[in-house]
Amino acid sequence: KGRALGSSMEPSADWLASAAARGREGEVRALLEAGALANAPNRYGRTPIQVMMMGSTRVAELLLLHGADPNCEDPATLTRPVHDAAREGFLDTLVVLHRAGRLDVRDAWGRLPVDLAEERGHRDVAGYLRANAGRTEGGSHARSNSGEDPADISNLQNH
Repeated sequence: KGRALGSSMEPSADWLASAAARGREGEVRALLEAGALANAPNRYGRTPIQVMMMGSTRVAELLLLHGADPNCEDPATLTRPVHDAAREGFLDTLVVLHRAGRLDVRDAWGRLPVDLAEERGHRDVAGYLRANAGRTEGGSHARSNSGEDPADISNLQNH
């Protein structure tokens, strides 16, 4: 009693990371609503947003609405979620991440997300990144007091 789901004493951090990695929106939603912490690392030290299925924008939105840090560096890959989305060409996921975080962050090797998108030939992603360089929609970790936008919440609840 008194422990939050997702603490080091609870397995929900592993469950949430696993559900996010598989793109299982319903499971992610249920775990978050039950109190799992969006930034709790799994047994490998990685958070759900770091291991999420990049093509699942709904999972990204849920994690971000529950306070996931969109600019956290992955201890295994030394990159951030925006680097992963740019490298793999997931423009929709990148746009979702941009709403909550920054696009101009460098990885451990000094590369920007635009560098990775260009290396892989993802022209649409690189174009978006260039057009939005230096701009953040949500600001660096900026959130309202509740951390949730009512319009986003109702939109998520309808899906």
